[in-house]
Amino acid sequence: MTRAEEFEELRPLLFSIAYRILGSVTEAEDAVQESWLRYEASPTQPVSTKAFLAAVVTRISINVLRSARVRREEYVGPWFPEPLLTDPYQDPERSAELADSVSMAALLLLERLSPLERAVFVLREVFGFGFPEVASAVGRSEAACRQLAVRARRHMDAGRPRFEADRREREELATRFFDAFTEGDLDGLRKLLAADVQIVADSGGKAPQWARGIFGAGNVARVLATLLPPFVQIGGVVEPRQVNGQPGAIFRDRDGKVINTWTLDILDGQIQAIRTVSNPDKLAHVGPVADAWTILRETQQARRRSD
Repeated sequence: MTRAEEFEELRPLLFSIAYRILGSVTEAEDAVQESWLRYEASPTQPVSTKAFLAAVVTRISINVLRSARVRREEYVGPWFPEPLLTDPYQDPERSAELADSVSMAALLLLERLSPLERAVFVLREVFGFGFPEVASAVGRSEAACRQLAVRARRHMDAGRPRFEADRREREELATRFFDAFTEGDLDGLRKLLAADVQIVADSGGKAPQWARGIFGAGNVARVLATLLPPFVQIGGVVEPRQVNGQPGAIFRDRDGKVINTWTLDILDGQIQAIRTVSNPDKLAHVGPVADAWTILRETQQARRRSD
């Protein structure tokens, strides 16, 4: 097997590691490409190509994350990870860990960790690398990595909900939610929303704040029930689908261009949070991006015509 063939076989794993460390599809893809350049230029063949490349992509991702954290502190409004429609890496033995670790909620928890803690947690807890491999990847001793892992696990466990809905329950509730949403069923929506539900949007200041900081079941239900009719009138489409391993949707304009993505946080049989990403810089990998400002004006005009 050639180096190029070995690399392509490992590309899904490398991307999945980088995405969980960085929370960015584009930065993860760049990290993977840089890993290939370093592997191609390496004068010797490593004993374990998998361990070597995992270490390389981890080091690159840590460096990128350190500079990215400064930019995120200056970000306009809430910051969410770039939406991921499909995780390319699959491992039946770790399917639960892989699915949970890519959710918006988990990635936001990972944001609380230091870059080293985050990398150690991803390699050890998500992908099951041994501590010798983790230590080599992050350039710390095994003892230090064990301490980093303990701290990271403690932070992650403290932020996780105590009881999580199973996948089938989440899918069923999401189907009921989007049915009620598309029908403008105010009562049906209210029944599915937690009392303290919130809608929060990441626009980065580059798209309208469709839903930034709307709180409470009554307020959220009313916004949702009034949002869709004018949106449909102008040809908008809501495409329910998995986003970051969670029930969610892609909103598209009449030409199929992406307006934003939604993810639903579901717990105890209710929707706890709706997170939307409308920053066009974070949607280009999903497909051609719509002009959200134009969509907003058209939606407002359609609403005025119907009033």
